[in-house]
This record gives sequence, structure tokens and C-alpha cells, in this order.
Amino acid sequence: MMLLSILLEAALSTSLATLSAAIAVFAAAYGIGRIGTSALDAISRQPQAANDIRMSMILVAAFIEGAALFAIVVCLLAL
Repeated sequence: MMLLSILLEAALSTSLATLSAAIAVFAAAYGIGRIGTSALDAISRQPQAANDIRMSMILVAAFIEGAALFAIVVCLLAL
């Protein structure tokens, strides 16, 4: 409910570029949350592979953050 209200407020008060930047931020947060959930699930199933899973999780989270940052910059340059 809070996410919807924030997105509606952004849509009503600003341009489409700002709304797209807000969506990019929330999508990145959701993606990183899913990565953390999946990594913890995988570590609980195979504890001996915890180091490899953790390294992959951090790498993928960095890629998602980079893509989100790029999307935000592109959206805000479109203003």
C-alpha cells in the first residue's frame, strides 16, 4: 500500500521521467530482496557451498545496483 501511494504521488506531482526513476529504485530493492531470500534458502540447503553462494549473491546485487543507477541517471537526464 505504501509503495502504491509513493508511486501515485510521484506520478501526480512530477514527470514521467521521475516516475520511471522511482520505479527503478523499487525494482532494484525488490530484486536484491529476492536475491537475499534465494541465497539464504540455498545456503540452508547446502551449507558447505555458503562461500560460493555468498560471493555470487554479492556480485549479482552489485550488477542490479549498477543497472538501477544507470536507469536513474538516464531518467533524470530526460527531465
